[in-house]
Amino acid sequence: MATEKTNAARLLDRAKIGYELVAYEVDEADLSAVHVAQQLNEPVEQVFKTLVLKGDRSGYFVCVIPGAEELDLKKAAKLSGNKSCEMIPMKELLPITGYIRGACSPIGMKKRFAIYIHESCNAFNRIYISAGKRGLQLYLSPQELVALVGATVGFLILEPENE
Repeated sequence: MATEKTNAARLLDRAKIGYELVAYEVDEADLSAVHVAQQLNEPVEQVFKTLVLKGDRSGYFVCVIPGAEELDLKKAAKLSGNKSCEMIPMKELLPITGYIRGACSPIGMKKRFAIYIHESCNAFNRIYISAGKRGLQLYLSPQELVALVGATVGFLILEPENE
């Protein structure tokens, strides 16, 4: 499988941040991060998904959370300085970010948005995020990712006892 560089990878090169481009088999019926983790044979806690939201005060912002987890909208709103927020409709993803579903990377979006990453990223030396193309992941240091995109690290997921 060819692993040509994506825009996100080129931005990492420009910032002199080390990473690996890791290819996996795409299943159009299952674009989930859980499926990606299975394809990579990696723990799903280490494969992060990128979600785009709209806050009532801040406008669009991005949350990056572990693949099997569910975003807690109340926590996302609070961390981003909003009273409320919601996921953007799927049809708006490409025009807003430049990315399609299953290939949304927090690096290299059309515009620079505030980015929030779940604190569990700190448990790993390296995590997986989308490289901006289906079938391709970036494997990189979460601390370098946070520094590159100016992310805020915090609690963003639903806790089991709250469900």
